[in-house]
Amino acid sequence: MIVLLSIIVMFLCIILFLQYRAKQEKDQHLRYMAEKLEGIMMDSTREQIQIVTDDKQVVHLMMQINQLLDRSREHERNFIHTEASMKRMLANISHDLKTPLTVIVGYLEMLENQSNITVSEQAHLLRKVRKKANELVHLMNTFFDLAKLESGDLVIELERVNLTEIAKQNMLAFYELIETKGFEVDIQLPDKPIWMRGNEEALNRIFNNLISNALKYGADGNWFGLHLCEDKQFITIQIIDRGKGLDEIQQERVFERMYTLEESRNKAFQGSGLGLTITKRLVEAMDGVIQVVSKPYEETIFTIQWKR
Repeated sequence: MIVLLSIIVMFLCIILFLQYRAKQEKDQHLRYMAEKLEGIMMDSTREQIQIVTDDKQVVHLMMQINQLLDRSREHERNFIHTEASMKRMLANISHDLKTPLTVIVGYLEMLENQSNITVSEQAHLLRKVRKKANELVHLMNTFFDLAKLESGDLVIELERVNLTEIAKQNMLAFYELIETKGFEVDIQLPDKPIWMRGNEEALNRIFNNLISNALKYGADGNWFGLHLCEDKQFITIQIIDRGKGLDEIQQERVFERMYTLEESRNKAFQGSGLGLTITKRLVEAMDGVIQVVSKPYEETIFTIQWKR
């Protein structure tokens, strides 16, 4: 009996000792993790917490902390990217607003200070003032439209629309410009209507933005294509040009707010840098996706797809 009790006591001591050692080891791991985490956060390093242990709870905690670190770094990268984008956007907005305002002020000063100006010259200057004022109003409306789209305040009501007819009407609107510039064209529209749930006004704006963009930036290729088709899964629109195209960085950033090619800041390529951003938001508001693939002077293709 005494021997049995001794064995039991010995086993209890061993168990207590092992539990004590396990607790010590767990406490040591937790202290290390706390100190390591504090160092990572203070120094903003890219390290992760690494511990070799058989304790499943410690391993699980370590994995969760590393996931939180990854998310924190991703949020930090997004914040830095957004901050840079906002600074660029403010600079571009200032530039785009300042240009027409400066011209308007200049014309008004001419009207005010030149007493010998003729009636016809006054009318000519006033027409220029009106043109620049209209540009300014259009630009402000574009900014407000994007703000409404991104805040969700602009409601895009969906109804059954004939996408084939909308595409035809938009092509007719650009027909004279395409003919004047002597573009070769490849228009592939189905004979039958393609019906979808969409918003006609939004679709007109999408077509307008993409077609005008292709004619403006793809002018070097002297070629324009518009393809519309459907299959059992998707409705697909492609706007194609063979101009100078986009490099890989431009393809990644072309839908960003206020992102414009360098040429777009020149007089011949005036633009707010919001057209493609608004296009993307409108496509997404109708549950579609848009992407671009470009090979300079071969093909630049903007593709929009909606699920059937």
